[in-house]
Amino acid sequence: MLSVAKAAARDASELILHANEIDRETSHKSTMTDLVTQTDKKAEQVIKDDILAKFPDHNILAEESGETTSNSDFLWVIDPLDGTTNFVHGLSPYCVSIALLKNDEPILSVISELPSENLFWSVKGQGAFCNREKISVSSIKSIHDSLLITGFSYQHDSKWETNMKLFKNFTKISHGVRRIGSAAADLCYVASGKADGFWEFGLYPWDSAAGILLVEEAGGKVTRLDGKPYNIFDKQILATNNLIHDEMIDKMSSEILSER
Repeated sequence: MLSVAKAAARDASELILHANEIDRETSHKSTMTDLVTQTDKKAEQVIKDDILAKFPDHNILAEESGETTSNSDFLWVIDPLDGTTNFVHGLSPYCVSIALLKNDEPILSVISELPSENLFWSVKGQGAFCNREKISVSSIKSIHDSLLITGFSYQHDSKWETNMKLFKNFTKISHGVRRIGSAAADLCYVASGKADGFWEFGLYPWDSAAGILLVEEAGGKVTRLDGKPYNIFDKQILATNNLIHDEMIDKMSSEILSER
């Protein structure tokens, strides 16, 4: 299964990297900032074709085409191009994200970071890797010494306002807060120790499904913002190196109380 996921990610990555200007033309989904291109759709079809050629009875949940269901215990969750806005503007990074769940639990993940072509992957119980190198979360023990990442949803609602407050507050007490533009990349950076914590509101299953297993297999921790267990259908996420997790929840508690 891992080899199929890696091959699908590589095939989609090649298509994305060779996209022409027509395939970069955008249309809008939920808001003016929620973009989709023909490349998103073509890459998704490539991934689905690769998976279904080997596992025709498996379920698939994909960002652009929705869910295809059967009686299988296996569900593939696909984001063919996470960071579409970055891709359209030629800004790094953007990612192909593929996860496999069995009975709703992530068991395998592959994230292709582009345009670098770094391949992050993990299998439950076997650790996390970037290309052939094993990766692990950072050893930073306090927010004061940490670099954090967040993202902002397309909907400028009360949660967006709350996140702006959290952004401001964490900027004051950490080494900084970055907004990368791809949740899959954000989770890769926590898993590989480049960043120490990541939080966001308004995510969809395909945004986080691959990255959460990567973080956990790298020694990190993933929960909701209130510390409750996280699943891919939750709309809020906190992923850290584990060492600053409780401190981040404590700092967030007053701001997120109204968003529970």
